[in-house]
Amino acid sequence: MNGAKALVECLKLENVECVFGYPGAVICPVFDALYDTDIKVILCRQEQNAAHEASGYTRISGKPAVAIATSGPGALNLMSGIATAYADSIPIVCITGQVDSKLMGTDGFQETDVVGAVESYVKYSYIVEDTEDIPRIMKEAFYIARSGRPGPVLIDLPFDMQTNEISAFSYEEKIKIRSYKPTVNGHPLQMRRVLEALKTAKKPLVIAGGGIHLGNAVPVFREFIEKYRIPIVSTMMGISVLPTEHPLNFGMVGNNGHPFANKAAREADLIIMAGARVADRTIRDPALIEKKLLVHIDVDPAEIGKNAGPAIPLVGDIRHILQDFCEREPEVYYRDWTSYLVEARAEWMRLFKAREIPRGIDPERFMRALSQAMEKDAVYVADVGQNQLWSCAYVVIREGRFITCGGMGTMGYALPAAIGAKIGCPKKQVVAVCGDGSFQMSMMELASARQHKVPIKLVVIKNGTLGLVYQYQHFHHEGRSCATILDGDPDLSGIAAAYGMDFLKLYKGADTDRLIGEFLRYPERSTILECDVDPDCLA
Repeated sequence: MNGAKALVECLKLENVECVFGYPGAVICPVFDALYDTDIKVILCRQEQNAAHEASGYTRISGKPAVAIATSGPGALNLMSGIATAYADSIPIVCITGQVDSKLMGTDGFQETDVVGAVESYVKYSYIVEDTEDIPRIMKEAFYIARSGRPGPVLIDLPFDMQTNEISAFSYEEKIKIRSYKPTVNGHPLQMRRVLEALKTAKKPLVIAGGGIHLGNAVPVFREFIEKYRIPIVSTMMGISVLPTEHPLNFGMVGNNGHPFANKAAREADLIIMAGARVADRTIRDPALIEKKLLVHIDVDPAEIGKNAGPAIPLVGDIRHILQDFCEREPEVYYRDWTSYLVEARAEWMRLFKAREIPRGIDPERFMRALSQAMEKDAVYVADVGQNQLWSCAYVVIREGRFITCGGMGTMGYALPAAIGAKIGCPKKQVVAVCGDGSFQMSMMELASARQHKVPIKLVVIKNGTLGLVYQYQHFHHEGRSCATILDGDPDLSGIAAAYGMDFLKLYKGADTDRLIGEFLRYPERSTILECDVDPDCLA
């Protein structure tokens, strides 16, 4: 057994069902070893998208995700996808080919120091220096990626480490790393302090983050909220921890959040940050929440106190902590506070009327209609830009999942992530929504979807601009639109035909429900729905 075969054997033992990647000469031994297995190899059309596809796959399926690239430009292309996964704490094991060990440091053909280049954007990284170490490194990589605060792990694999023989293959069932011991259970004293704070609070609020999804804690989170009857708002990454229309869900908080969600955060006397960072898009001024009683629950101790000092820090696995709370009987009463927030939300809904749209479709009403027409457990994947903000504000999630790229804001995420999500859960309805700018950053992945027979439902919000930057220039640069007009855009009907897809175009509001119905009618057929939106329609 050579190193490449040993690595692939490790993938099998980790129950990896598919990998996403793009081959090159110095990673060919690994692809050759994959050839003789049942592991499905998904050929992406650009390495960054391999990481995005792996991201969508693991976020929806919960299965281990692997992205593979060759050395040099392949590894560097992969970096943007790795950084995107790191910012959103997505567990991916990334494997890059590297030049032969004896050529490292000689500026050999397609040699790059990818480990050094990506150091700030991985949870951990390895350079394989001995073929015998491959089983240990693989076991550690999967463990580190998925435990504690999840994140991407990089393994840089020189060519000779793949071709050298391994003397004896063994793979440990369990792994212990002396210097890496994530905290699981919350400290009992801190747990009691939280319970005491809930007893005295009049206006408590939970800010729910993506850590609840990542920690597989959605069911117990719902149990906790319904038992304690605490209102919640969510971060962008926390959308869908509760159904949109759940009576205790008061929308997304932050710069682009719902007014009633931000009102709740301003007026709360106790805030529980649950699996969320105190990030600038969620809490613009951390000093404001420091004036309240702040409880911060996170598995990563580095996040607690980084941007705001909590009164009660609680380190641990969110699922275990919430289970502990659910085993206790609450002595709380927040009916007046909840009723106040219900009225604030109702007032906003009364203002949600048809706007004066110069031409084309009202994107807010379109997002709402689309999500309501989707299946109850469907997956809605939003790209970055105006489409993301409209989606976050107006999508209705019932029993399904909303995913997007929050931390890094990487355009082009939705299409490859939707491909990965559909591969991970082929029976779920998956819809990707992007702008015409972000679509062109990853539209080559339509070939990957076609090759691997992945039916894609893709909405392109077409306004002929890089909408969010165009909007920023409108407000901050006197409308001087420099490099944000997308003249020369392709004909999307031609793109659809080129990839064997159905095509629909929506340009009148009266046709919205009918065309959405046609768009979703045939789950086995890939379809592009172009939605015509006025460029001056602002998010």
